[in-house]
Amino acid sequence: MTAYDVFNGDADGICALHQLRLHDPLPYAQLVTGVKRDIRLLEKIKSVKNAHITVVDISMDRNREPLLTLLAQGNSIVYIDHHFSGDIPKDSGLKAHIDPAPQTCSSMIVDTLLAGAHRKWAIVGAFGDNLDETALRAAQTMGLSQEETEQLRETGVLLNYNGYGATMEDLFFPPDELFRHVHAFADPLEFHASSPMLQTLRRGYRDDMNRAGMAVPVQDGNWGRIFELPNVSWARRVAGVFANTLAREKPDLAHALIIANTDGSLRVSVRAPLNRRQGADKLCRRFPTGGGRAAAAGINHLPAELKEEFINAFSRQFST
Repeated sequence: MTAYDVFNGDADGICALHQLRLHDPLPYAQLVTGVKRDIRLLEKIKSVKNAHITVVDISMDRNREPLLTLLAQGNSIVYIDHHFSGDIPKDSGLKAHIDPAPQTCSSMIVDTLLAGAHRKWAIVGAFGDNLDETALRAAQTMGLSQEETEQLRETGVLLNYNGYGATMEDLFFPPDELFRHVHAFADPLEFHASSPMLQTLRRGYRDDMNRAGMAVPVQDGNWGRIFELPNVSWARRVAGVFANTLAREKPDLAHALIIANTDGSLRVSVRAPLNRRQGADKLCRRFPTGGGRAAAAGINHLPAELKEEFINAFSRQFST
């Protein structure tokens, strides 16, 4: 049977799929992915019939129409995700494992499904998704040293860093290429020690974060902070990990990061307070092209004329 692996191009998507394929290899599966914000991935294969499709770490709600089409065309679909899903279709061809709890991610859902068979990679995915507490608890179950845990954390952050950008040209590596490279390593500690791709990402991350660290908030209140970065490649690459870093700096505050798109619209990343991981998805879904999860969400193309409306909504969402 023809097979497709459809996955988000960030750390969580890569690590979740990697665990699945270490457990159940499908070397003939065609990879379907994109930059992190390219989440309507099922549109790319909606003409497929009678295939086995695995979908990892992309919103079912944002892919509902092509999902229903694919089910009607005789495909069997395994769907694993932690974003807002809306109503899950009742179809014998669909096996859905959806958990939107704010302290989990797709990699940890797969870890549960596989009874911890490749848990170190789940820890990498959780660190990449800014779920440090979840990752640390999982690391403790394995008796990992502080040094080993830190190596998994850096791996997750750097894999996640590679996923951000407006287009593939912003990224250091296409996510499918990075996945194939990752998939050659059963042990993420070996990957951390020897991967030339990770070395490239480490250098890029350091340079981009140094630039981002010079930014000052354009809004700064006791409820949250809003930053704006220029519409350049380094800013688009660093958006997600910079937003995560800001959230870790002040865990009682919400954060938003705004970058202009080339068409004049705005790309927005939102982080709920780490000490109260709720509301980011509800806020972003109020606006066109918005979505995500309770702790972290975004808007791909916010019309520029709605910028003030977004700022006011951000304040209302997190000041109560």
